[in-house]
Amino acid sequence: MNLSDTEIEILLLGKWRFNTNWEKNSIEFKDNMTYEQTRIQTFLLSKPREFITGNKFTGVWHVNDKRLCLIVKTVPKSFFNLQILILSRVNLADMIASIYSIFVTENYEVIEIDKLKFLISDKNHRIAGIKIN
Repeated sequence: MNLSDTEIEILLLGKWRFNTNWEKNSIEFKDNMTYEQTRIQTFLLSKPREFITGNKFTGVWHVNDKRLCLIVKTVPKSFFNLQILILSRVNLADMIASIYSIFVTENYEVIEIDKLKFLISDKNHRIAGIKIN
């Protein structure tokens, strides 16, 4: 693949669907370099994790050396984003996600991409996705 990082970023813009072993994913890459992701756990033993973190994630993204980097900033549907009656909303999960993202970034090697599909790889698996809009 002989695409520049900027060309890969342009091809990624829009909404994509892909599945992993235990998740169904939908992610929208926006041109302001933010993203919104929905992850649905399909493995029964992973459902408690979904209850704690929620199934929606937002953050910022970029491509560097043909690697897609996702940096989580908020987890708006997390159980730990609490509304206390007397106080204003406490976004504990968002604070934890922001601090955690300083140290850990999701990285995927972009192996192949065009206007309709992509093939990316994390450390353990290859992931095929299709564009849905």
